[in-house]
Amino acid sequence: MKTTNKESILSAANTLRWEIGEHIHDSLVESIYADANQIASRAVTVPTEKPRFNFDKRLDKLITSRWFGFPLMFLLLAIVFWLTVEGANVPSAMIATFLVDTIHPWLKGLFTMVGSPWWLTGLLVDGVWLAMAWVISVMLPPMAIFFPLFTLLEDFGYLPRVAFNMDSLFRKAGAHGKQSLSMTMGFGCNAAGVVATRIIDSPRERLIAIITNNFSLCNGRWPTQILIASIFFGALVPAHLAGFVTAGAVVGVAMLGIFFTLVVSWGLSKTVLKGEASAFSLELPPYRPPQLWQTLYTSLIDRTAIVLWRAIIFAAPAGAVIWLVSNIHIGELSVAEHFINWSNPFGILLGINGVILLAYIIAIPANEIVIPTVLMLTVISTKLTGVGDGAGVMFELDEATAVADVLRAGGWTFLTGLNLMLFSLLHNPCSTTIYTIYKETKSVKWTTVATVIPTVMGLVICFLVAQVWRLITF
Repeated sequence: MKTTNKESILSAANTLRWEIGEHIHDSLVESIYADANQIASRAVTVPTEKPRFNFDKRLDKLITSRWFGFPLMFLLLAIVFWLTVEGANVPSAMIATFLVDTIHPWLKGLFTMVGSPWWLTGLLVDGVWLAMAWVISVMLPPMAIFFPLFTLLEDFGYLPRVAFNMDSLFRKAGAHGKQSLSMTMGFGCNAAGVVATRIIDSPRERLIAIITNNFSLCNGRWPTQILIASIFFGALVPAHLAGFVTAGAVVGVAMLGIFFTLVVSWGLSKTVLKGEASAFSLELPPYRPPQLWQTLYTSLIDRTAIVLWRAIIFAAPAGAVIWLVSNIHIGELSVAEHFINWSNPFGILLGINGVILLAYIIAIPANEIVIPTVLMLTVISTKLTGVGDGAGVMFELDEATAVADVLRAGGWTFLTGLNLMLFSLLHNPCSTTIYTIYKETKSVKWTTVATVIPTVMGLVICFLVAQVWRLITF
């Protein structure tokens, strides 16, 4: 009896298992057919039926169009840049007011109260602290705006379309279409752009993308470009056109950077990094709504915070060096004045001056401190009074006209402003980017190449522009 019951139970169990299996099998088959039917309905149009509306296809026809693809891409990038620059003005001013106008005097008072010697107060407060304060105030707001916007475009599915559009150009240059993505990321921060080259599988093409990423104007160079363009280009036209001309000059320099990216990529692919551009299949993902929290985490934590921290670390010693060269004297002149006087003839030959050369040498850790350093060094070298807070103390002025007065007192001309904009585009990467290049390549050789190429190009192009300018205006 027990055996019979056991057999009945096993038989019932087997029957149930078979029925469940059949049900699952049928459900799976139905699901596959349903998915196939859905895909077919999107991709195939029966001749007798009216074509169905497909949002992805319609949008792709516009975004990847031969006629509209590039203008739309430049328009979107211009909007992102405009939002970044305009949106960063107020928070940058607020952070600068807090860190420079409030905390800086409080720290000086604290050091004085505890009996700190003047040189230690100057070195740590006027040098190290101010350098870090300028980097934070100038660098944090633009990155906190640019990277989320960039990530939103990435999550939406637009950036793969950018790579699709740019692939033919980069392939002709012997590079990879995905380099357009790392190049675009470089407009936010070159260090982040270098890291973004990991999406390129070919070691040769990835190296080309790393070496040329510095030609993308990072957010640390935008303030310099905008200020100088407004002083020397905006002043050439009536006030109601000044903003348009200033923006055009800055965008022109940014486009020039893209041109140099393609030219140098082509040169590297034909010489030291010979090879054919690898073909790649790019699957265009469907458009999808971005995930806000993931976007904020990716952009603010993985990109903004890490890059900013590295920049602060490198900015601190730069501030110390700026204060030291301005306050250590050899004879009657400071080390900074000796260098400016010695390098000025070479700088003038390049269409710039010794102040700019020294500023870019000691501001290698961070492009954000170039303008405060230039103003401070100009005041020292010209012996201006009533401007600034003393030797080695970086400062900025609220009005562009006040900056223009200081620069013109230092002998600046239109040629000086033009070549500063070009040299701001074409010079060595900042310390954070140099360190990142080494971390990504594990090579001193290629890190040196990535540092030397833009610097040499900057010197040569500034020299050529200066000679042409002098011939025209002779």
